[in-house]
Amino acid sequence: EKRDNPRPCKLATMASLPSLTASATLQWHLPLTFTSPRSPIAFSLSSSSKSSVSRRLSLFHFGTALSQLHLLGPNASLLSTHEKNILEAGTFGNVAQASPIVTEENALDWAKTDNRRLLHAVYRVGDLEKTIKFYTECLGMKVLRKRDIPEERYTNAFLGYGPEESHFAVELTYNYGVDKYDIGTGFGHFGIAVEDVAKTVHLVKAKGGNVTREPGPVNGGSSIIAFIEDPDGYTFELLQRGPTPEPFCQVMLRVGDLDRSINFYKKVYGMELLRKRDNPDEKYTIAIMGYGPEDNNAVLELTYHYGVKEYDKGNGYAQIAIGTDDVYKTAEVVRLCGGNIVRDPGPLPGLNTKITACLDPDGWKTVFVDNVDFLKELEGL
Repeated sequence: EKRDNPRPCKLATMASLPSLTASATLQWHLPLTFTSPRSPIAFSLSSSSKSSVSRRLSLFHFGTALSQLHLLGPNASLLSTHEKNILEAGTFGNVAQASPIVTEENALDWAKTDNRRLLHAVYRVGDLEKTIKFYTECLGMKVLRKRDIPEERYTNAFLGYGPEESHFAVELTYNYGVDKYDIGTGFGHFGIAVEDVAKTVHLVKAKGGNVTREPGPVNGGSSIIAFIEDPDGYTFELLQRGPTPEPFCQVMLRVGDLDRSINFYKKVYGMELLRKRDNPDEKYTIAIMGYGPEDNNAVLELTYHYGVKEYDKGNGYAQIAIGTDDVYKTAEVVRLCGGNIVRDPGPLPGLNTKITACLDPDGWKTVFVDNVDFLKELEGL
């Protein structure tokens, strides 16, 4: 079934640096890159280096215990005490968490059987209350929880269609004084399943929202869709469906090599390739990846535009969070497959929630969160 070509995209002039959002539960609130007021030089916080891995390996690399703050040199002064603690905890705080040696084959098999699901998508907004109003009044979401961190000058709000214990949600981050972000060309859209697309579009228009594609069937098909933008310019695709347990159903990201990305998400993230569709007339191909049928679960839509290898990721969209039974094993599988760990596995400072963070081949960030710790954190609210 042929779908409308997503928003036109352009080749990035410079590869974007990874997001500094540290986790699904504790948001780093600085921009994607640090820039000195007196100098345009930017630098990345990632200090993990690629290491060769043999057929037998430890589930923790003691060699990664080099202080990331040391690698930042004089630029470390730009970080708050809170962020310095997170960096230190991501290295030295985990040396005691070594796990037994396993084979490469066992590690990859484990990734397929790990208890994983999409927890939430994290991104930055310029006016938190305005965005919350739009999501609740136009898209029917509910505010699940909210957290203000005045000493770090940011606020989080979690919204969705059901409890976080069982539903995919959005984590909005507002950084004090920052009213606009660059979404870039790499992020595509979020997908929302609604029972009446035309009715939702009418409501969006009545609330002053921006409709970028009027309701109608997809090109070459019968499914009714529409595209709208939220107050910050993030695109939402409205998909007409019957009642579903997961209305927040999709995150679309653009990639430069679709087969490479499919292999990575299957092997490292343990996702299934649910379907793949080529659209030669529109010169793009999509792959739907996830942990279960897309009519009942949130999925990831990877889009490849013919000939486009890189995208500008901007500084608005940050990451998705995925639950796991073991962040240490997860990190080792990522390393084993040549992935880039940007936050070593271990508990967050001040919390018992264990996380690890990595980048996919295109630089899209994912944070894995310990399932048990995540539930305990929600119970403690």
